[in-house]
Amino acid sequence: MTEEEKIFAGRLFDARTKELRDIKHKTHELCRKYNLMDEYDNERLPIIREFIGCIGDKYYLQGPIQFNYGTHTFIGENFFANFNLMVMDDARIFIGDNVMFGPNVSLMATNHPLIAKERISMKYPDGHISVSEYAEEIHIGNNVWIAANVVILGGVSIGDGTVIGAGSVVTKNIPAGYVAFGSPCRPVRKITDADSKIDLL
Repeated sequence: MTEEEKIFAGRLFDARTKELRDIKHKTHELCRKYNLMDEYDNERLPIIREFIGCIGDKYYLQGPIQFNYGTHTFIGENFFANFNLMVMDDARIFIGDNVMFGPNVSLMATNHPLIAKERISMKYPDGHISVSEYAEEIHIGNNVWIAANVVILGGVSIGDGTVIGAGSVVTKNIPAGYVAFGSPCRPVRKITDADSKIDLL
């Protein structure tokens, strides 16, 4: 079993192996290139397709951006991300259609064991010692808005049409159609027609 296969199987893995470092290095360099380019440069947005697992035809990432693997992230149609998107996609991350991210959103589909000797001195079958990680997927539904400074942890699913309020830390699943906020984030109330702002048009 490769180290990448261990990630997807939910097992401890060694992120410092050359196998995984090579995947990440390509993505890190492409993110660096993206971040240095003018936002009006027509060659900028296509760079995303060079490292992402999948993305729809229409998308915009303001930048700067930082993906860890990139190839483990799958994004639907009409995606928007504001400044400073951080995607630690050790496990797979799935993002639906018409999703909006505010500034400083972090998706953290990675983790370390709590027990120190498992975290920093794990001995692998081949005899080497390394820092150990494990990872759980993140699922974000369609028509979701994630406001500024939100952190979403691995193992979380967010339902369709939900809004996550600014500064939230999402540690558990959030159902569809809710306003949710807090640290830890919790569903506060359903979104209803009373929330309409069409009168401001």
